[in-house]
Amino acid sequence: MKKVSFTQMKDGSKEEYEFLTEQAVDDARHTAGRLVKALVELDDEMAGYQITRLGHSVQSATRAWRDGADIDWVVSALLHDIGDIFAPYNHDEYAATILRPFVREQCAWVVQTHGDFQMLYYGHHLDGFDQHKRERHRGHPYFDDNAEFCERWDQASFDPDYEDLPLEFFAPMVEEVFARTPYAADVVRIGEREPLVVPEVAKERATA
Repeated sequence: MKKVSFTQMKDGSKEEYEFLTEQAVDDARHTAGRLVKALVELDDEMAGYQITRLGHSVQSATRAWRDGADIDWVVSALLHDIGDIFAPYNHDEYAATILRPFVREQCAWVVQTHGDFQMLYYGHHLDGFDQHKRERHRGHPYFDDNAEFCERWDQASFDPDYEDLPLEFFAPMVEEVFARTPYAADVVRIGEREPLVVPEVAKERATA
């Protein structure tokens, strides 16, 4: 079978849906490659900033890597703004939707809500913005993780003179994460926390 015969989903047969499922699973194996390609497409001018969107993404991931963060944190840092040009008004939710089946719940939540936390740094300069929007999340188990994510990796990563690692360095990590079984219990690890900074790992990476 190369194509199904139906033109309305309600008319499909069991065999046709088994075939389509097989095609969908095969196509999903290329998700990581498409995401890396999408990151490359972010390498356009980020109006007014000193670096591009891609530059911000790899710089955030580089800082995470150098802090000794695990692969979930590093890939989340790399992809946290991938929705910028596709969903400018809810880019954080967009990115979290992509990541959620494949990373720890902790990381997905941080990515989903980082826009609220980032407002601490600029909200007081703009009319109609709530600088303390993050406070609506106060008491959440991952609140402090998000505050640290933004302080160490997100708000700090607009420096044209910072020595970023190349996107190619992170591509295998993206491949590894998106090769996981989506939503598996040992992948999403509900309620588990991992530190953003692991000093002994950071020290090893600094000398590698």
